[in-house]
Amino acid sequence: MSDSPKPEAGVEAGVEAGVEAGVEAGRWREKMARRKAVQDAEVAGKTIEKGLLLVHTGPGKGKTTAAMGLALRMLGRGRAVAIVQFIKGAWSTGERGALARFDDLLAWHSMGEGFTWETQDRARDIAACARAWDEARAQMARPEVSLVVLDELCIALRYEYLDVAEVVGTLTARRPGLHVVVTGRNAPAALLEAADLVTEMQAVKHPFKAGVKAQEGIEF
Repeated sequence: MSDSPKPEAGVEAGVEAGVEAGVEAGRWREKMARRKAVQDAEVAGKTIEKGLLLVHTGPGKGKTTAAMGLALRMLGRGRAVAIVQFIKGAWSTGERGALARFDDLLAWHSMGEGFTWETQDRARDIAACARAWDEARAQMARPEVSLVVLDELCIALRYEYLDVAEVVGTLTARRPGLHVVVTGRNAPAALLEAADLVTEMQAVKHPFKAGVKAQEGIEF
């Protein structure tokens, strides 16, 4: 006599599995419905709309890249953006080439003369940063600009090329609807305190330490 299960047993097992799957799916829907209700209530409670001061700092890569992503997002909304670079020189970068296609909405000013170890001239670096800060204030004063990116401003503050109190005071007193993104390592405490959002990039692993050079489309 065969010990093979009867066809009815297989059908019953299938029905039970289907019922169990349906119950589990129902529980998942209920769980997500409760979560959605909590999220919707939290979102509904946020009613303030204002210009934000954002800081991208830390030893890891991606600070400027993240700021350029915000610039792209703002340009995609048809709003004007200004970018002022404090330390980096006017060398060719992929993001500048891409964002230049929005030339009717974008103002880009690379005011630096290279990294401090390249110039080896503190007075020259201070003068370059002073010019960049003047340009930054001019761009922040333009009423049509929605976002100003101050790239590597933290480096200028770290080396005391600019006065931290004066810079933070100006950023804090900016017009209400203006968003400003500041990038660079070692953001000073006063800037972190004044910021609405602070993101710290951590260095977990970097190809440079394995002998890989800076590559087009990744680093620049």
